[in-house]
Amino acid sequence: MFERRSGDGFLRCGDGHVRWGIFGAAGVVFVVHEDGAPRVMLQKRSAMAHEGGTWSCAGGALDQGEMPLEGALREASEEIGAVPASARVVGEYVFRPSPDWAYTTVVVEVAERFGASMNFETDAVGWFTLDEVDGLAIHAGFAAAWPHLRRIVGAGVATDPGEGAGGAHA
Repeated sequence: MFERRSGDGFLRCGDGHVRWGIFGAAGVVFVVHEDGAPRVMLQKRSAMAHEGGTWSCAGGALDQGEMPLEGALREASEEIGAVPASARVVGEYVFRPSPDWAYTTVVVEVAERFGASMNFETDAVGWFTLDEVDGLAIHAGFAAAWPHLRRIVGAGVATDPGEGAGGAHA
């Protein structure tokens, strides 16, 4: 059921905060274009996850030596099901609160909706317009990253290497 991975665990970061992911963490926001407008996939976090009951992107701890895109897609496959082969990276946002830890959120465009296969960390999957996301109860870390991610999704092709304040959503 649950396989312990090399990156699983908490790390006290250089800024004094404790965060999940010994080697950092990553997540992915999937985007599909329907009727000329983007919709993003978010997962409703289960009570088994940090800030359960809130919406966020699929993601989690990176394994040793794992690149953020690779880890984000692995976590998404575990939490919401197989990622379509049509996946195309359109940008990313990096939250780096200290030199020893980062959370990378990758924005990936897909040709069709997916997400019917959920694990214990996920209560639901939804596809939302950008304005609908603003009205959801979202995870605090995702809320801090959302303005940057929203710009990337809205532009359709951009990279935002943010270094700003906020929190991780792993």
